[in-house]
Amino acid sequence: MAGPTMTSQASSSSADAFGGHTTGYQHPTEPSHPQEDENDTDGDDSTVIADDASDSADSGFDSGSLLGDETDTLASSIVNYRMENGRQYHAYRDGAYWGPNDEHAKEILDFAHHMYLLTLDRKLHLAPINNPQRILDVGTGTGIWAIDMADQYPGAMVIGTDLSPIQPEWVPPNCIFEIDDVSLDWTFPPQHFDFVHIRELFGCIPDWDFFFAQAYDHVAPGGWIEIVEHSVHPMCDDGSMPPDHFYNEWGKTVIELGEKFGKSFTIWSDAKEKMERAGFVDVKEVRYKWPMNGGSWWQGKERDVGRWNQLRLHEGIEGFMIRLLTQIGGWSVARTQLFLAQMRKELRNYKVHAYLPGTVVYGRKPV
Repeated sequence: MAGPTMTSQASSSSADAFGGHTTGYQHPTEPSHPQEDENDTDGDDSTVIADDASDSADSGFDSGSLLGDETDTLASSIVNYRMENGRQYHAYRDGAYWGPNDEHAKEILDFAHHMYLLTLDRKLHLAPINNPQRILDVGTGTGIWAIDMADQYPGAMVIGTDLSPIQPEWVPPNCIFEIDDVSLDWTFPPQHFDFVHIRELFGCIPDWDFFFAQAYDHVAPGGWIEIVEHSVHPMCDDGSMPPDHFYNEWGKTVIELGEKFGKSFTIWSDAKEKMERAGFVDVKEVRYKWPMNGGSWWQGKERDVGRWNQLRLHEGIEGFMIRLLTQIGGWSVARTQLFLAQMRKELRNYKVHAYLPGTVVYGRKPV
């Protein structure tokens, strides 16, 4: 079973540029339009535990209210962080997640939220939910989706769970955050949620069948589940990406690291089958594309998303990959940085019309 759950809840609401309340988030600056040149193709391994009292005080997680040495140790692991190669990671269930949780990583997560809003035409979900009362956001990250949902559905209680207490303290009164590991047995009451939302948990879940079975048990009859994921292996439809292109090496490397880590990065293509296997019905799959850059080949919304994706990847790939490559793959930091530099170079190659395919899959629990 999952360990003791810690919660954070603020007593007032206020608007960011995404949803109408002040949460500490700033609307991402519009990425600059790339100068398209068709000819342009252009750390320390030690780990320490960081204990920042001021950060834990601001997080809204009150470790002082916990009693007993064992629980205090758990509380300490939640509000402390591990440092690796100059990046900050969660300490609770240390190593369970490959991404950092520092300020730069949070900014990248919020870039992705904006990209999903663009992709889904400003919708926070595609599942046809109606007057939900209890909503769960699994792997909430910065909490921005949960906060926006709390604003959109003021009559619902929205719970966001994550391994890291990185969510803002000031949130709508119907939104709370809990520290939990949803790859273990869920501790919520059965048949409790009207809507369960999952986004970007690729490489995080060791057993997706078990995960969807847990979700099925905790969704109320008639309730909905939705999972939003994308591939880590770029694809191309027009032949402009040859078989020996670096993007193929990149995708193969990430997928192999996920297999070695024991947590798949291919859930984007498997979600519909696994959701149906768990017992959900009326399962729908909607596909989308995230271009690797904003080159003129792409038009309209996809070109806009491509600009954001180019920025997100250029600025975020160190966080996405450095722990996987060094800790799981056994690479040196120097080799890792060369690999990342090659990816940044390819992101400026406008001759290759590559994209990351993705899916939104949603389904209903029978009444």
